[in-house]
Amino acid sequence: MMKKRNIRLTTGQVKEFVSAASRCDFDIDVACESRGHITVDAKSILGVLALNLMDQLVVTYNGYNKQFEDELNRLAPAS
Repeated sequence: MMKKRNIRLTTGQVKEFVSAASRCDFDIDVACESRGHITVDAKSILGVLALNLMDQLVVTYNGYNKQFEDELNRLAPAS
């Protein structure tokens, strides 16, 4: 089952996010939907940095990794 989570990233958080994604054995995409629909591989630091980090991002993945879930919880936008 495909999972979707909303996150907010600063440039300082990108390295940790990409590192957490890279430790997963499943595909993870990050999309920025504010200016068209741009989707990049979450395991690519250049791809993630190319996104508009001022906007909320959507992470789509199909798998489970406890450390990655913890990272997503940490990056979830405040309600």
